[in-house]
Amino acid sequence: MSALTLDRAHGAGPAATGEALLTMLTVVAACLLAAGYGRGVQELWSRRGVGRILPAWRVTAFGTGVLVALAADQGPAHRLAEASLAGHMAQHMLLLLVAGPLLAAGAAGLPLSLAAPPSLRRLLARGRAAAPVRRLRRPATLALVAGAAQTAVLWFWHLPGPYVAAVDRPLLHFAEHGCFLAAAWLFWAPVLGPARHRTPAPVAVLLLVGAMLPGSALGAVLTFAPQPIYPARVLAADPLTDQQLAGLLMWAPMDLVALVVALGVFLRWLLRMGRDRPGGLLPDPRRVAGPAVEAGSEGMAR
Repeated sequence: MSALTLDRAHGAGPAATGEALLTMLTVVAACLLAAGYGRGVQELWSRRGVGRILPAWRVTAFGTGVLVALAADQGPAHRLAEASLAGHMAQHMLLLLVAGPLLAAGAAGLPLSLAAPPSLRRLLARGRAAAPVRRLRRPATLALVAGAAQTAVLWFWHLPGPYVAAVDRPLLHFAEHGCFLAAAWLFWAPVLGPARHRTPAPVAVLLLVGAMLPGSALGAVLTFAPQPIYPARVLAADPLTDQQLAGLLMWAPMDLVALVVALGVFLRWLLRMGRDRPGGLLPDPRRVAGPAVEAGSEGMAR
């Protein structure tokens, strides 16, 4: 049994009660979020027809994202996180690379707005119309903010002090996972959200590659550190191996997901340009040469 598990076992009374309450709050919050989204989707589909504005695959993605977020905090994932840093890192990657992108693909803004009470809906409309919010919602600005937010959240919660505090205090642990999920949702929204809110493809590729680098750097620090960075009580039986495995679990999946999605966005952009320009990405030589040939023929005729 790891030092982390033994430490938790000694203070299982109040900590276990607090964890149980936070688990209940997490489940209730997820149910309310899913219910609000479902209510908005039902109203949207009854007005405009099924799948016309919000395709069924986006609804499926959102529901799956909610389930993945719940699964990351419960069951086997939770038990692994209790036993080692590597298990905790796997839990974080589920939130950052699976739950966050699925929730962003669900395009929840419109359904949740429709499900809100009229007074709250009017308040949200006034907020969106405010000049600072309009500037923030510009695709390029939103992409920069999203990338900075995810990088800051990732580095902050993996510093030794905040990480150990989150391990020891259930409320901070709950806040840590909430930050990861919110940052990932915000980060992936400009890439996977509806076309009208999606950032331009070149900006999306830069966002993905730019956000990949700080995560890779943090993973490399954990992997190649000559000694454990975290206290032994929050690591597995072999502390250095546990930390190295945690670094690899951050490094490899984040790089792989970012590169695959960036490649997909880039290829989709090229295909769209090919459809918009049937002659291809380069100008048609016949169209360029046509005016010159005509001008030369007119000169010879004169």
